[in-house]
Amino acid sequence: MRTVGVIAMFSTSLLAASVGAGADVSTITLDSGNRRVVLIELFTSEGCSSCPPADRWLSGLEGEPGLWSEFVPIGFHVDYWDYIGWEDRFARREYSDRQRRYAQEGGSRSVYTPGMFADGKEWLGWRRGGPSASDSPPAGKLEIRVQGDEVSAAFDADEHDGAALVLHLALVGMSLETEVRAGENRGRTLEHDFVALGVTSTPLEWVDGTFEANASLPTSDFVVRDRALVAWVSTNGSQAPLQATGGFLPRY
Repeated sequence: MRTVGVIAMFSTSLLAASVGAGADVSTITLDSGNRRVVLIELFTSEGCSSCPPADRWLSGLEGEPGLWSEFVPIGFHVDYWDYIGWEDRFARREYSDRQRRYAQEGGSRSVYTPGMFADGKEWLGWRRGGPSASDSPPAGKLEIRVQGDEVSAAFDADEHDGAALVLHLALVGMSLETEVRAGENRGRTLEHDFVALGVTSTPLEWVDGTFEANASLPTSDFVVRDRALVAWVSTNGSQAPLQATGGFLPRY
């Protein structure tokens, strides 16, 4: 573990259905259900020699039966190790800032890689086995509909104290490889899954008893054949997820 200075479980049903006659775009529906789904967040770096085991652990979740229905994984590549010899092509400053903000909000004791989070809190138990069900109370159902590049969201909150809510969408890439030519992992070929390639945030609006939002799929500079969409809701001003869902997108 290296020190400087997102686990979560989702209940999701994935439906790909054709829209009206003559339409050439399918609609994908991602539904968390009413049970709290765990958002699993890994903060990692290709420049960190301690990170490959955590990357492999995250990749292994693709074969777990609870994927999308009980937990949703995402890997955020941070940029604060780029200076030691290898610039991680997936790293973004905003991902580093997200991890730092978790520390500021009390979700972790420090900023380090590999850093694993569940339900917005530091999770050290990932080394001892797979993800477990969330112990947080139910939060309500999050439903995401994707048609082409357009996304619509509806969140039926079980309870609401009047705080503003925000929808976060992340495009994640699967089956990615990097031949590292410098730094601590020099000479290694690193394999990644559930890599955050782009993240957007959109305010949710209260409409007839439901929080709703319309947005577009996040864009990415990477052309990736195997992709998924990860979505979660948080309170404005806090990073901790209230509910989440996700699922694979059609291949290019």
